[in-house]
Amino acid sequence: MLEKTYEPAAVEGRIYDGWLEADAFAAGAGAKPGAEPFTIVIPPPNVTGSLHIGHALNNTVQDILIRFNRMLKKDVLWQPGTDHAGIATQMIVERQLAAQQVDRRTLGREKFIVRVWEWKAESGGTIMNQLKRLGASADFSRERFTMGAAGQPDDQMVRAVTKVFVELHKKGLIYRAKRLVNWHPGLETAISDLEVENLEIKGHMWHLRYPLADGVTYAFPITDEEGNVTGTETRDYIIVATTRPETMLGDVAVAVHPDDERYQGLIGKFVELPLVGRRIPVIADEYADPALGTGAVKITPAHDFNDFEVGARAGLEPINVFTTRGAIVEDDFIPAKYRGLDRFEARKAIIADLTSMAEENETRGLDHIEDKKIMVPHDEKSKLVVIEPFLTDQWWVKADVLAQPALASVREGRTKFVPQQYENTYFAWLENIKPWCISRQLWWGHQIPAWYGPDNEAFVAHSEAEAQAAADKHYGKPVTLTRDPDVLDTWFSSALWPFSTLGWPDETPELKRYYPTSVLVTGFDIIFFWVARMMMMGLEFLDKEPFHTVYMHALVRDEKGQKMSKTKGNVIDPLKLVDEYGADATRFTLAAMAAQGRDLKLAISRVEGYRNFVTKLWNAARFLEMNEARRVEGYDPRANKLPLNRWIVGATARAMAAVRSGIEDYKFNEAANSAYDFVWGTFCDWYVEFAKPVFNGEDEGAKAETRATAAWALDQILIMLHPIMPFVTEELWAKTGEFGPKRENLLILTEWPDLSGLEDAEADAELAWLVDVISNVRSVRAEMNVPAGAKLQLVVSGAGEQTLARLVAGTSLITRLARLEEISPRNEVPGESAQFVVGDATYALPLAGVIDLGAEKARLEKEVAKLDAEIAQIDKKLGNEQFVSKAPEEVIEEQKARRETAIDRRSKILEALKHVS
Repeated sequence: MLEKTYEPAAVEGRIYDGWLEADAFAAGAGAKPGAEPFTIVIPPPNVTGSLHIGHALNNTVQDILIRFNRMLKKDVLWQPGTDHAGIATQMIVERQLAAQQVDRRTLGREKFIVRVWEWKAESGGTIMNQLKRLGASADFSRERFTMGAAGQPDDQMVRAVTKVFVELHKKGLIYRAKRLVNWHPGLETAISDLEVENLEIKGHMWHLRYPLADGVTYAFPITDEEGNVTGTETRDYIIVATTRPETMLGDVAVAVHPDDERYQGLIGKFVELPLVGRRIPVIADEYADPALGTGAVKITPAHDFNDFEVGARAGLEPINVFTTRGAIVEDDFIPAKYRGLDRFEARKAIIADLTSMAEENETRGLDHIEDKKIMVPHDEKSKLVVIEPFLTDQWWVKADVLAQPALASVREGRTKFVPQQYENTYFAWLENIKPWCISRQLWWGHQIPAWYGPDNEAFVAHSEAEAQAAADKHYGKPVTLTRDPDVLDTWFSSALWPFSTLGWPDETPELKRYYPTSVLVTGFDIIFFWVARMMMMGLEFLDKEPFHTVYMHALVRDEKGQKMSKTKGNVIDPLKLVDEYGADATRFTLAAMAAQGRDLKLAISRVEGYRNFVTKLWNAARFLEMNEARRVEGYDPRANKLPLNRWIVGATARAMAAVRSGIEDYKFNEAANSAYDFVWGTFCDWYVEFAKPVFNGEDEGAKAETRATAAWALDQILIMLHPIMPFVTEELWAKTGEFGPKRENLLILTEWPDLSGLEDAEADAELAWLVDVISNVRSVRAEMNVPAGAKLQLVVSGAGEQTLARLVAGTSLITRLARLEEISPRNEVPGESAQFVVGDATYALPLAGVIDLGAEKARLEKEVAKLDAEIAQIDKKLGNEQFVSKAPEEVIEEQKARRETAIDRRSKILEALKHVS
């Protein structure tokens, strides 16, 4: 007997344990012999992480695909695992050590790594356990970690990373070079672009006067406010502007545009760098924009990515002025007073000195300060540390070479993106790809397999012994080698994820069976950092694309369309949703809102609504149980005689097909909404209501057929809903299985049925007519404010024989469900009535004496006028170019949605007005 109410918290843990005990998540569980493989590798969440709403969406979508394809009896593998998250993990452990007043440098590298593994053993499984609460049916017996296993340097995951590095180095695709990187002065390491966030701050633009050397002067044009030249003045200085005056210590040139007439005579001349006294050239480069500022820019190649390119074109040697911790270097070329100062303290001192200098000599020093909003690169995690462009020796990948096959695979259709628009993003990045910096100055991560000889010659090898043998041969004698202390970028090991998790570089049965994988489910924000790199590595090392389809899900925003953030206080915790509403309601909400290419606007009210859907399903199952609607051995849905049952069988088949189509086409919202509309609308609101008089009637044959059909339809509902709502469906599958023939499998391992050929056009037409008539009466009652208790008469005019026969057969249902007193066929439609047409007949509901028609007409007209005013006001806003250009996108969308709602409401009221006019 089903409980009166469904309590997710009391059921979900037990159901999940049952799946695990049955090995239902194991690779190939329930597959038919010779079945085609279907593989997904989970985008490995950071081992430091906990489940956020984006993870919940991503893994709900993956689990829908996995459960659905498992029910298709394919050989399914969902490969789980976590990423070692180099920087984030090291920071956590360093903070723990700092709390114990221990510095990692004092502890030493080996002991520090031991501490990290200890932390991983204690806390590293958090996110995987949270995914289980969501219902993830991954094969957790195969869980992988990008760092392999603790204390096992020969672990297959480690060997995979080493092999890739060595092989790419042999081909000349990995090399060591001094280039600019994003540098984190707090962590003293290079970081990836993904770990940098540009934040807008209120800053300054300092305009500085650099004096020309060797007594050179030039005529500088003076302009008025409209930009017209009104004259010239003789200058012996150039004004440059900068947001970072502390970097001027490393200036190597001043650049002007080659076509800028103001500075033509200065190209090739020199300026004297204030405070430092170094002579630097004036060079011509198109990077300088004549329309910006004075058109002259200081060039500091060691501390600006654009300047680095300018310096390289001009053959100028970069000058580094910062230490790895962001302090001014102690070198002789730096004035003594600035040496050792933090970069921001140095800024203050330099501005103070430039101000004093200008007071003494107007040709040099500070010209003026301009308040300006500027974009400043920050550490993406803390948002506190300002990231520096920094010149340093690093290891790099020639990504442009690896990019060519990855581009061809998508262009030629071997891998497709859903939605297709993301292919353009992919192409744009790969076509303009830069060298990839893969080294990090950390301790936690895959240590670079390179050893250095006495003269700094690098020996890249699979092991120290192999490197030693190569070095001894190179030098002609035994030498001492020092291993490169750096580790690889986390994205390097995760780029191998689709094949390293399957056992590569070993030739495993899993690799042969499950690679290439079927689909990758991921967010659009890591197309560059992960998707493209997996494509490159898969093609390079296995000569096959790592996946056939990349499904890019959108961003989950709050109900107003704003991005979630802790500072805004609008973050929705998916685990709290699971606690309060259950995993099924949470998953169904995310699926129902996952329209391709459109961000989700998540409102708690939606989750509440889908919790009610779970309750509706449970109550329907209870109702059928109480009416002894049980499964019958050998039941054949094609043998039904009652139109009601022939209709629901066909409707079930259509719904099952729509859900399948939605999942297969990655239109998860359409799959969810098709299931919802059928279960709540067609099955619960109509079929169950139509079945009640049959259950309560005297016709035992009709009763038996309807009971068996209802039980069969409920089984199909549980199957179609299972990929999206696994817990409640599995529970109902077990409970309803207590009666009737024995269940062969858990629902998770039950085959998705083929219901083709079950539709019945005659029954569909008959029941569609019945639904249409009742719906129209209900609609009139609602629109015309008819009191709930009022019993109306339904007058039918112009009905043909078929309609009259249907009226006779359906009178009791129509009068009960539409709350009618009687149904009367007549030749004429009475006055003062609301009318509608279904098929060949006109239906009229006389309203005189039931409502005040005059008052109702006035009320409706007033509401139309109110809606007209609202629509006009919105149209005025949307027609205002200034409003549209300045308003946030979510505000524009909200206005459009309000307009659509108002127009829809207006059309309904106008229809109601016809009834009272």
